[in-house]
Amino acid sequence: MALLAEYALTPDVFDLTAYTSEDVGDLQLQLLKEVLLSEGLVRDLRDGEWCCLLRGDSRPWHRRGKELLKKLVLQKRLVPFAAVVAGVPESDEEWCREALASHELRSLSGIIVTDRIAHHFETEDLVARISRLSSTPWWAGRSPSMRLRRALPDYQSALELILRHANSVVFVDPHLDPTLPRYRDFITLLGLTAGRASPPFIEIHRACYRGSGPSRQVLESSEWEEIFRRELTAVLRDQQLSVEVFIWDDFHDRYVISDLIGISAMNGFDTTSAVHNLTTWTRLGRTDRDDIQREFDPACNRHGLKARFKIPG
Repeated sequence: MALLAEYALTPDVFDLTAYTSEDVGDLQLQLLKEVLLSEGLVRDLRDGEWCCLLRGDSRPWHRRGKELLKKLVLQKRLVPFAAVVAGVPESDEEWCREALASHELRSLSGIIVTDRIAHHFETEDLVARISRLSSTPWWAGRSPSMRLRRALPDYQSALELILRHANSVVFVDPHLDPTLPRYRDFITLLGLTAGRASPPFIEIHRACYRGSGPSRQVLESSEWEEIFRRELTAVLRDQQLSVEVFIWDDFHDRYVISDLIGISAMNGFDTTSAVHNLTTWTRLGRTDRDDIQREFDPACNRHGLKARFKIPG
């Protein structure tokens, strides 16, 4: 499973009367909230009709459920998805069938329901009771890290949800150089953000030098700008994207930082044809993610900024 997952929740998960007591609902919703707000997205079924239902007063929504919905909206973790089944669902069971139908078009990590309707879906491995999430394989299998090949398909799979839904994406790699063959796939990776109604803000951060040790060569800021403009302008213009590039004096670690999650990318974003060459990516805690974002803010002065420019500009 990727470090960011997409789930569907049926309305009964937010319904006070679906729990044996308010305290039971409070506990289960709090545990769900901690996961969704750090490593999850929620599918807003039928182009937002799901959210509209939860925002209305047709049912006694649990206090924690209303808080969770507000946070999901505020953090832009609701993902609109077109209606699939004919007719607006009139029951929680029908909402679950809508979620299952949407899964056939684009995969979900899981669908969460309450005990009230779970018996209708005992044969559906994707459907789990909120009261039994800890024993559900796809929930228990979540991990703060993942092993992946240093190859474009693995990078695409790991970043697909981030590049499709994040409002900002920051790539931090001191050696990212679009002229090098091992970084050519990175240009293709950027294409996952194309075609969106509102493309994300994309930043690239790299160091001012090439090589290491005695072979280290510092390039002038104008040289780096010429390199990135030459290699990226046509591609980004065709995809109606723009990128802001930052050239720094020196740094070492590699990251993907977005408004949805942050990832420590141990080896950066270059690729290799060596089949058994693996790397490890780790999901960052929110505090660390925010601190790293500040680290690469020019106003922070933790590193010396050598150049800053936009492409296509």
